[in-house]
Amino acid sequence: MRLIAYVSLFLFVFLNNSCRQAKPVVAQKPVGKPIRPAIQPTPQNPFSVKSATPKPVEPTIVVPPADTLEFDELTSQPLAERGPVPPKREFRAVWIATVDNIDWPSKKGLSVADQQREIVAMFDQQQQMGLNAVIVQIRSAADAFYAKSSEPWSEWLTGQQGLAPQPFYDPLEFMIEQAHQRGLEFHAWFNLDRATFSKVSSVAPTNIVYRKPEWMLTYGGRKLFNLGLPAVRSYIAGIVANVVREYDVDGIHFDDYFYPYAEPGQILRDDSTYQTNFNGMKKPDWRRDNVNKLVVELRDSIRANKPWVKFGISPFGIWKNQSNDPEGSATNGGQAYYDIYADTRKWVRDGLIDYIVPQIYFSSQFGRVPYKTLVEWWTRNCGNCHLYIGQGAYRVGHGSERDPGWWRSTEFPEQMRYNRQQRAVQGSVFFSAKSLQTNPLAIRDSLQTNFYRHPALVPTMKWLDSIPPLPPRDLKAAITSEGVELFWQQSADALDGDGASSYVIYRFEGRRPHLRTDDPRYIVAQCMGESSTRFVDKSADSKKKYVYVVTALDRLHNESREVVIKIP
Repeated sequence: MRLIAYVSLFLFVFLNNSCRQAKPVVAQKPVGKPIRPAIQPTPQNPFSVKSATPKPVEPTIVVPPADTLEFDELTSQPLAERGPVPPKREFRAVWIATVDNIDWPSKKGLSVADQQREIVAMFDQQQQMGLNAVIVQIRSAADAFYAKSSEPWSEWLTGQQGLAPQPFYDPLEFMIEQAHQRGLEFHAWFNLDRATFSKVSSVAPTNIVYRKPEWMLTYGGRKLFNLGLPAVRSYIAGIVANVVREYDVDGIHFDDYFYPYAEPGQILRDDSTYQTNFNGMKKPDWRRDNVNKLVVELRDSIRANKPWVKFGISPFGIWKNQSNDPEGSATNGGQAYYDIYADTRKWVRDGLIDYIVPQIYFSSQFGRVPYKTLVEWWTRNCGNCHLYIGQGAYRVGHGSERDPGWWRSTEFPEQMRYNRQQRAVQGSVFFSAKSLQTNPLAIRDSLQTNFYRHPALVPTMKWLDSIPPLPPRDLKAAITSEGVELFWQQSADALDGDGASSYVIYRFEGRRPHLRTDDPRYIVAQCMGESSTRFVDKSADSKKKYVYVVTALDRLHNESREVVIKIP
């Protein structure tokens, strides 16, 4: 496995510059078509928003394994005999937690150069193992890992809440740019309930706990936002809307913290708010209604600013146990519906979110909550939104008497294989980045050399955008000393004004191959950026005949019709 990983890394380094920025052959946009700024509260044609001052982006390449299938062989050997076709579309993401320096930065007060070096190294590793998205915590306790915020800088960045990085930079802008260069979607992860993390946390004088003490509840040694107050819900939605307006994020993400998990001997004292706002509901129903209202307000604030930005939540895995509700899962564990007042099934049934990532951090041998039992329940209850599974990578290799399955080296790959057998499961998110770095029981190797060996495009969301981009134009090829060079002109804007955000290159061998663009094993590159209109295939064999296919993707990963060229 380790040898294969080294070979894959060598190929990545060797071919990383194969996609090059456009030169004079690139067609220019039609004269007279207005270019709108990237930050715009209510764009009339959202999918054509471009940056007013675009920065040059060095494109990336996704390199498949060296044994790309040959169509000359395919004519005599059915594809089925080579094993199942890997998924062409699959969400592959990791959580990068900043709270308490879990994943990044590695400690408080690192120099700016070290902060940037760490996150770049992390993104490089994640790209190399085949991921296509990162979910980065940018607000963990009424603080900010970004400059354009009304809340103070995070203590886990600079060591003191409210202290800006020196020399100054905007970590969120930097991370988004670096992620996009590597073909990684960037989802901004917010923690919405905490205003302070602990009694010893650094709290700036500008923190909301001092400006709005009447919004706070004290519980578990923390200051929490009182979600029963309409003003609090609007404040949180406004924080999110600001990030959507100001930054080129692909998604907005929340975790499982709504109302707090129970602390022994403590009471959440929101009685006065309940008496003022309960509207005749019982208190548990009122709290759930508060969370539902917040989810709706968040969705509406995102849609009003950039309708293409995805909205996802990662709740605790169990909605209800079957013992409490016949429609619940055959499990015996904590319940999001009762414990944290999160009616997670309602969100997907009512279409309030675009994707859900239930945290199923249990092994297949955990009797109270077997992994497969809970995954299967979610496949029947995910509504029309995307279902990705939250995988407990941090538990791999750390079994216990109650949950011994995590000691098994086969547990993690068995979970991955089971996911792919479920049509409703469209991907995985791993908690967290540090666990993938430390590679317990070789899980990173398993992803890179097996499950994620071949690239995958992010699944499309037709309710956000169902119109594919137009194909690239005027595809040409040339044999050069470096290999086969392809070059084309940018795609024209589609009917919805959406241009290409990247291009996918497929390579087929043989004189008359079947063009199986549904099989990602034939993808040799994805060139990032609408102006990345050249690709050099340095691995091409001058003695072989090839057919190349190039398609365009828009920012929501809809794929255009193919353009085809034969070599020679």
